[in-house]
Amino acid sequence: MSAVKRHKIGVDIGGTFTDITLLLDDGTIFSHKLPSTPDDYSKGITEGVREILSVNNISADEIEGLIHATTVATNTILEYKGAHTSLVTTEGFRDVLEMRRLRIPVIYDLRYQKPKPLVPRRLRYEVAERMDSSGNIIRKFSEEDVEVLAKKLQKDGIEAVAICFLHAYANAEPEKQVAEILSRILGPDVYISRSSEVLPEIREYERTSTTVVNCYIGPIIAQYLKSLSDRLREIGLKCPIRIMHSAGGVMSINSAIHKPAHLVESGPAAGVIASAHIAKSVSYDKVISFDMGGTTAKAALIENGRPAKTGEYEVGAGINLSSKLVKGGGYPIKLPFIDVSEIGAGGGSIIAIDQEGRVSVGPASAGAMPGPVAYRQGGKEPTFTDALLTLGFINPEFLVGGEFELDAESAREALRTRIAQPLGKTLQDAAHGVLTLGVATMTRAIKAVSTYQGRDPREFTLVAFGGNGPVVAAEIARVLQIKNILIPPAAGVLSAAGLLFSDVEHEFVRTIFGSRKKMDVKTLGEIFLELEADAYRWVENEGYAVNDVRFRANADLRYSGQAYELTIPTDHKHPNIDKLYSGFNREHEKTYGHKSDTDPIDIINLKLVATIDINNNRNGSRLQVKGGYATSGERSVYFGEEFGEHTVPVLSRNELNINSRKGPFIIEEYDSTCVVPPYCKASLDPAGNILVELEEML
Repeated sequence: MSAVKRHKIGVDIGGTFTDITLLLDDGTIFSHKLPSTPDDYSKGITEGVREILSVNNISADEIEGLIHATTVATNTILEYKGAHTSLVTTEGFRDVLEMRRLRIPVIYDLRYQKPKPLVPRRLRYEVAERMDSSGNIIRKFSEEDVEVLAKKLQKDGIEAVAICFLHAYANAEPEKQVAEILSRILGPDVYISRSSEVLPEIREYERTSTTVVNCYIGPIIAQYLKSLSDRLREIGLKCPIRIMHSAGGVMSINSAIHKPAHLVESGPAAGVIASAHIAKSVSYDKVISFDMGGTTAKAALIENGRPAKTGEYEVGAGINLSSKLVKGGGYPIKLPFIDVSEIGAGGGSIIAIDQEGRVSVGPASAGAMPGPVAYRQGGKEPTFTDALLTLGFINPEFLVGGEFELDAESAREALRTRIAQPLGKTLQDAAHGVLTLGVATMTRAIKAVSTYQGRDPREFTLVAFGGNGPVVAAEIARVLQIKNILIPPAAGVLSAAGLLFSDVEHEFVRTIFGSRKKMDVKTLGEIFLELEADAYRWVENEGYAVNDVRFRANADLRYSGQAYELTIPTDHKHPNIDKLYSGFNREHEKTYGHKSDTDPIDIINLKLVATIDINNNRNGSRLQVKGGYATSGERSVYFGEEFGEHTVPVLSRNELNINSRKGPFIIEEYDSTCVVPPYCKASLDPAGNILVELEEML
């Protein structure tokens, strides 16, 4: 009797396309792209999964797992379509959400409007309770008062309740007791989150904001994941479904429903994980991942095979940042995140001219519907994709290997009448100007994770992917003086492929807030043992074997009096305070350009990351895609005034080899297009990656 084949599926939904990848048990990857279905993303996912299984003659019962990255959490916040949410907090702290922090992203904009709170003031309620910073109860809440409040919430039709008491990180019991009372009266249909469970750390504003976000998106995520599970079961898929979280690991559906704030930016994390896997396989120590799709461009830093992480993120700003230098534009979520900088510049970004004659590319997007003018779905406003098509950078007839036809003439006409003629430019110069402006916008995302973090992008290799990343990668690298670009196989679906290489991961945190005088190795060791016990309980609840878990420990440190910390790795079995302090000083100098060997240092949080490897066939597999298409021919491409117009050959990846080929030429694949301009040369490395080198930088 032959062994049952066990395969995996990765699903990544974007603003324009949904990407499906199928990993066979022999390490081969198949891919499929189809338009996203924003009215109900689960419809497009189910259809894509059905199609990729059918085309490859694989039955649903041969699939051992499906891993999904979703934008539903982020979109719910951006579109203000979350649950009818209430906040229950300590007396005197009702307006924490309104007061925020004294930071705005645009200092000199007198008309700046801060984001409106996700919970309006009339739905924020106070409870007469108080603890000190050690968790000792000073004033116990009244159960009768909480019962009265619960009935009021019930009358108001509240769908979700966030509970956030001032010092709940030090003592979770009061929040637990209030949650039990509310749950008993409100019933199981009302979603309840406790700050002591979502984020047991200091800083009442960040903790309150994170808990509110968790509640605001909780019912929507629960409904979406239930709908997705039901639809997949209808086509016979009964395997476990795991969801990518923002730190680059995966979690079960139950965990995702319980802590949905972890899903914000889950999609971008998958591409970074894949980039780290690729960089490690070809021994690149310093890499910047660049992912450009239909709606946004995203960048992340990878050093020594590990993506840079951050403990705070803002969603809802014009550029979603974790940078410590740009804050206040969105809703803070103080959870583990891969440090991804995201900006509203993608293939669907709308090109517009304002009343003063200034041209902009994004952040407004045509999305999946109606999409660019070339998509023939009713779009009237020219987009970045229409400009790329006009320049000849992308195929003027179709995308996705011929499955998605384009209307080049309509795209050119829209760009001519709405942009070129009003500016008094030729069509080609207008299109190249749009490219230059778009590239300038995208470089902000890369600078946010490199220059703003004390890293020189010239020392890094750019890994470009997404449907449009390889198209513009050379232009971006030239602006930033980056020498080398790596275009991996399956570049257009790399985020979906990255899901297939992700581990189960969860972080456990304990706030200690101790100076060197108060802290010793024994205390640190005892706290790490408590965190380890918490992690083992979580592993058992998730259904994994305790022996399969491995740990990684970190500590958050800062100079006394500072407002923010840096995260430094440590050994949880044998913590060394002197090494922690010296490591902090080094990282502070690298990030901010200076350090102090004399100022006192505080340890604020201890963190333990539990990881379980669920990818037995990952290390032996190469990221290569079957089912692509061969292409050949040539087309006219305009590279701007400096290099002019060229008739360039259009090749497939297989036509390259280890010997460099001088540009200009274009490499066309099923899921993406790579443009090699006249100032570059390209070759194929042993792992199948396209290596693009900028000759003028060598």
